[in-house]
Amino acid sequence: MRNNPLKPKILDWYIIKKFISTFLMSILIITIIVIVFDISEKIDNFVEHEAPLKEIIFEYYVNFIPNILNMFSPLFVFITVIFFTSKLAGNSEIIAMLSGGMSFRRLLLPYMISAAFVALLTFLLSLYVIPPANYHRLEFEQKYVKATTYYNSNRNIHYQLDPGTFVYVESFSSWNNSVNRFTLESVKDNRLVSKMTATSASWNEEIGGWTCKEYFIRNYDERGFETIEIGPQTDTIIGLTLEDFYRRKNVVETLKIKDLNELIAMQNMRGDKMVKYALIEKNTRIATPFSAFILTLMGVALSSRKRRGGLGINIGIGVALSFSYILFMRFSEMFVYTGTLPPWLAIWLPNIIYSFIAFGLYRMAPK
Repeated sequence: MRNNPLKPKILDWYIIKKFISTFLMSILIITIIVIVFDISEKIDNFVEHEAPLKEIIFEYYVNFIPNILNMFSPLFVFITVIFFTSKLAGNSEIIAMLSGGMSFRRLLLPYMISAAFVALLTFLLSLYVIPPANYHRLEFEQKYVKATTYYNSNRNIHYQLDPGTFVYVESFSSWNNSVNRFTLESVKDNRLVSKMTATSASWNEEIGGWTCKEYFIRNYDERGFETIEIGPQTDTIIGLTLEDFYRRKNVVETLKIKDLNELIAMQNMRGDKMVKYALIEKNTRIATPFSAFILTLMGVALSSRKRRGGLGINIGIGVALSFSYILFMRFSEMFVYTGTLPPWLAIWLPNIIYSFIAFGLYRMAPK
């Protein structure tokens, strides 16, 4: 029976074991270092606000660790590959593999299997583990570290609450949870059905709606005849709540993918400019795992050749390239904020550019 050339062999399992064990060890070390620095930075806040030790450990740092893993995984995928592949090349093991008839493409198989493991781990963390962990972490920070910054759209708010229902608010006051110059319009078949204006409206917790003061309502029938209703006060329940005025920019970090998609759909319908934060978060969760394949290919291509200067040169090049990749990922978000590129293209742009770099390095790698 003919052997399957793609079936993992002893050498493949050796590389996979080295890859994953080195990656996990590197992540463990950087996690400990980051936690130590974070404790030194926040210890005064913990003491000042009398944060219980149990909550510090289980509400904050246990939920902080998944975020660290996800944040530093691209960097340490690259460093991992550079580190142990350079050692293989330095011991002439890569030369022996290629001289024994193994193609460079075949050599990449165990690396790509390992990269798939890291990508799957990152993907699952981003979609299902990190959002609820971020929720508890941000709640802890709000309570014991610092007040979370809320997004307060306090001037000239225009929303489409649902098809045919539009609301306009001139300003919002967080002091008494009220709005000034409140307007609510209903449109059907491109025809104005009713329009209510009020000098102000305050949030009514009992009814879960707004109490409008000095209101003026115009209703129009199918023939265009107008009826007017005026009064000192009336209540209305609409799809605009107090939470919409206190929405945090980083709330998207706490939402699972289903909830994130629902938020995007709602914000798109409303024409809410906050949708860009949700779109950045969604595309980042999908794009980041693919970096494992790109950085692995770059790492193998760079470190498979025996260099003068040894391991230090390869690690230096690897750190420089991986940091440039991470910085580019952060910088690409600016294209969304400025409206230069759509969110999906801006977030995927680093992957696209570095894919060409990885392919170029692969073409120059020893065969």
